Amino acid sequence: MATRDAYPTLSVEEARARILEHVRPLEAEGVPILEALGRVLCQDVLADAPIPPHNNSAMDGYAVRHADLMGEAPRLPVIGYVAAGAVWEGTLRPGQALRIMTGAPMPAGADTVVRFEDTDAKGGADGGAEGDWVVIRRAPRAGSNVRLAGEDVQPGSVVLSAGQALGPAEIGMLASVGQAQARVYRRPRVAVLATGDEILPLDAPPAPGKIRNINSYANAAQVLEAGGEPLVLEVAPDRADSLVERLRRAVALGADLIVTSGGVSVGDFDLVKEVLASEGAIDFWWVNMKPGKPMAFGLLRGIPLLALPGNPVAAMLSFMLFGRPAVHKMLGRRAWELPTVQARLAEAIRRKDGRRHYLRVHLAQEAKGLTARLTGDQGSGILTSMVVADGLAVIPETCDHLAADSLVDVILLHPGEFWSA
Repeated sequence: MATRDAYPTLSVEEARARILEHVRPLEAEGVPILEALGRVLCQDVLADAPIPPHNNSAMDGYAVRHADLMGEAPRLPVIGYVAAGAVWEGTLRPGQALRIMTGAPMPAGADTVVRFEDTDAKGGADGGAEGDWVVIRRAPRAGSNVRLAGEDVQPGSVVLSAGQALGPAEIGMLASVGQAQARVYRRPRVAVLATGDEILPLDAPPAPGKIRNINSYANAAQVLEAGGEPLVLEVAPDRADSLVERLRRAVALGADLIVTSGGVSVGDFDLVKEVLASEGAIDFWWVNMKPGKPMAFGLLRGIPLLALPGNPVAAMLSFMLFGRPAVHKMLGRRAWELPTVQARLAEAIRRKDGRRHYLRVHLAQEAKGLTARLTGDQGSGILTSMVVADGLAVIPETCDHLAADSLVDVILLHPGEFWSA
């Protein structure tokens, strides 16, 4: 039987490091380019051609030889017209101009493009008819408004590196080098298992002593948000045989990570740690944090198993600090820390239990700077405290009192939403 005294309490950093020691990036797979968004490359991507592939106009205007722009308001005959996607055959001779659209290849002999708005012209859009001409009212510098072949990318160069996460710009770069697929690390399959006799299905009416199944869905949503594929298992009642059956089911489904919630403290029906000890091995049990101290980690038939507390806030916060980094490492990501800002406490904080506290706060820009204000009741079962929170104020283990206006680190829960608020 797993006993409390057999497992020392670890710091958050120690616990995370021990979890990540047992996690590796998964194997590679090829996926269509748009499915690669948010994934991580497992090999370098090389350019097969220069980008741009040819010298081209960056503006709508007239292609000219800069040497012909000397003097006041030079007047040049317009000998033709070229649009993007077409090629003008021939060579621009001294004293000539060619009407050109953005993206069209530069004609031989031309080195500069004069914008339409800097000219006065006679002639239609097709240009080149006898008698068409253009007067250059404002001459640009030599080479202006011309994009040179290969100025962005040279052929054979590495445009994206192995280990690079793919955002919209990276997807665009894949397209620019003709890559319809990308070789990326496979998404981890994460089995999500809530435990407890008290848990009801979502469609069941409320009943005395029962609660709805919050954790399966909140944790599965966190898995999705982190980039994994959740495998939501049927809730396990407080019986060892049922728990063993569910965990074996997770193994059979090919889970790369198992995340349980509930049954991990020291109560009579807290069976997860006992089953983990009998079916696999416990690495650690306690973490010096609040909420979320009773959390265990181990291996079940070689599969990492993260046993989260049962209270929904504690379960979500623990997944954020430990499950999310594990999923990100499996995805091949090199960094998994959530963005952090500093803010001033709107009120004094007193904590005397020697644990690191993660307090749900609302952030606001005030005259004295960014301010963090507690969302209200900080109980580990108060899910509304997560719903309304902008971030988690981190109160170090060594602090038993922080005065109002003290600076604290705040982990941002919704970075994009907060800064637009």
